[in-house]
Amino acid sequence: MTLSVSFEFFPPKTPEMEQSLWAAITKLAPLQPHFVSVTYGAGGSTRERTHHTVKRIRDETALEPAAHLTCVGASRAEIEEVARAYWQAGIRHIVALRGDAPVAPGGGARYEPHPQGFAYAADLVAGLKRVAPFEVSVAAYPETHPEAPSAAADLDNLKRKIDAGATRAITQYFFEAAAYERFLERTAKAGITVPIVPGILPVTNFAQVVKFSGSCGTSVPSWLAELFDGLDADPDTRRLVACTVAAELAQGLRALGCEQLHFYTLNRAELTTAICRRLGLKPHAAAAAPAA
Repeated sequence: MTLSVSFEFFPPKTPEMEQSLWAAITKLAPLQPHFVSVTYGAGGSTRERTHHTVKRIRDETALEPAAHLTCVGASRAEIEEVARAYWQAGIRHIVALRGDAPVAPGGGARYEPHPQGFAYAADLVAGLKRVAPFEVSVAAYPETHPEAPSAAADLDNLKRKIDAGATRAITQYFFEAAAYERFLERTAKAGITVPIVPGILPVTNFAQVVKFSGSCGTSVPSWLAELFDGLDADPDTRRLVACTVAAELAQGLRALGCEQLHFYTLNRAELTTAICRRLGLKPHAAAAAPAA
C-alpha cells in the first residue's frame, strides 16, 4: 500500500517567518507530497499573504499548492474574484471552509454569514464549482464540530459539502486512531464515498494544544498529558515524544487502511520529516524550492 502525504502551512507575517517557512518547504519538498495547503486567517485576515504564498509555491517549486478560502468577511462577488485569480494563476485546488469569525476586542467571536456572501462551506463549494472545475477539499470533524448541535447534524453538513462537489475531506487533528475508525464507519453509513484524509498534528507545545483543542472539539487523552508532564523546560525530549506519538498514530491509521495522511506542520519541517521517514517515505530529488 503506497502512502501519500500532504502538508499544511500558514502564511508568514514577517520576513523572518517567511524565511523559516521556505526553509521548511525546501526540506519537505523531497518527500513529494500530493499537495501542500496554505491557510487563511480568521475573518480573511491573511488573504493577501495566503495568495502571495500560494502563488510563489506555484511559480517557484514543483509542488502542487492548495489555497484555503473561507466564507468570512467577503461577498460572493469578492470570493469569486479571488477564485478566478487563483485559477488564472494556475491554482487548481481549493480547501473550502466556512471559516472562523475574527476575535472581538473584548474576547470571543460568533460566526455571522456575510449578508451578500456564501453562508456556509457547502455554499462556497458550489460557488467555486461554478467559477471553475476546481479540485475542492473540505473539513471534517471526527469528534464533531464544537458548534454543531449534534454529531448527526455535523455529519449531515459534511454530506452537503460532498454533494456540492467536494472531492475529499481532511479531518481536524485527533490523537487516537479509534476516533477516526468510528468516524469512517459513520461516514460510510451516510453514503459518503470520497476520501476522508486524517489530519495529524505533531505536538510540540502541549499547553497550547490543550487550549486550541478545546475550541476545535478535539479530545486530549490523559495518557498524552502524562507523556508531556514535566517537560515544559525540556524541548528536546518534547520533540522526541511528539515524534513517537505522531508516528504511532500514523502507523495505527495505516493499519486501518489509510493511504493518505495530512500533516499540520506549523511551518516546521523537522518533526514531519522524521515521522515520514519512520513511515518509510524516502526523499527524492529536491523540488525547485527557494531557501529564502
